[in-house]
Amino acid sequence: MVDTLRLMHVHAHPDDESSKGAASTARYVAEGVEVLVVTCTGGERGSILNPNMDRPDVLENIGRIRIQEMDAAREILGIQQEWLGFVDSGFPEGDPAPPLPDGCFALEPVEKAAAPLVEIVRRFRPHVMTTYDENGGYPHPDHIMCHKVSVAAFDAAGDPGMYPDAGLPWQPKKLYYHHSFHRQRLVALHEEMERRGLTSPYAERLQEWKPNPEWDRRVTTRVECAEYFPTRDKALLAHATQIDPEGPWFAVPLDVHQQAWPTEDYELVRSLVDSSLPEDDLFAGLRRAEDDLPTGVQ
Repeated sequence: MVDTLRLMHVHAHPDDESSKGAASTARYVAEGVEVLVVTCTGGERGSILNPNMDRPDVLENIGRIRIQEMDAAREILGIQQEWLGFVDSGFPEGDPAPPLPDGCFALEPVEKAAAPLVEIVRRFRPHVMTTYDENGGYPHPDHIMCHKVSVAAFDAAGDPGMYPDAGLPWQPKKLYYHHSFHRQRLVALHEEMERRGLTSPYAERLQEWKPNPEWDRRVTTRVECAEYFPTRDKALLAHATQIDPEGPWFAVPLDVHQQAWPTEDYELVRSLVDSSLPEDDLFAGLRRAEDDLPTGVQ
């Protein structure tokens, strides 16, 4: 018998777990994998992006409402979820951009901010962790900080000399970056929309988005999960302050997504097990006999 596989996603805000990797998450849950989402901030400074929710009563209670939305998405995805406890930094806009607010997540020292995540890693003992790339997926200060903290925790969790008060050391075996919104995927969706005689919402964006083969080659792992796209969409809609049912998230029909790009995509950036690239499974190299699974620090 093999140990139960465990997967940890580290995200910046509530809703990120539903917009990045939610269908592959649902697939792994269905396969019996234990999945924990760690949410770094409460999303308190997030904009209300659904006009139906842009009301004074919602704005006044945005922190509490986003917690409720996260609870609903957690139930839909069948995952565990924990808050890291930091305060949303907001997205600075303007030229020049205003300074980040005092006490926000992005201004925390990485070593300090990684401490509670190391404790969660050691307690949950994931075999695989995911986070954002060095650009945060997009340059939101909290996403970039999430990347830094996640990488720091991955490296420190197995080291008994680091964070000695954070529990017994545990070394995750693989670290991935999400690659949710890359050009190849948008091209495939755009072309399938046009093939069906539908208006693509990506035409203008693709004209401005220059191909970058080097970036495209960073994707190492494509997880088939099209049958779980409906679960992903339900989890997205649970974040009602962030997701407009009539907005761009749902401008492309579900069956177009399933036909044109049936995977969610990742970049393997650290691995302590042997697996051949390209992969089709975040647990490639781990689905073996018990002796080959991570068992903690000896």
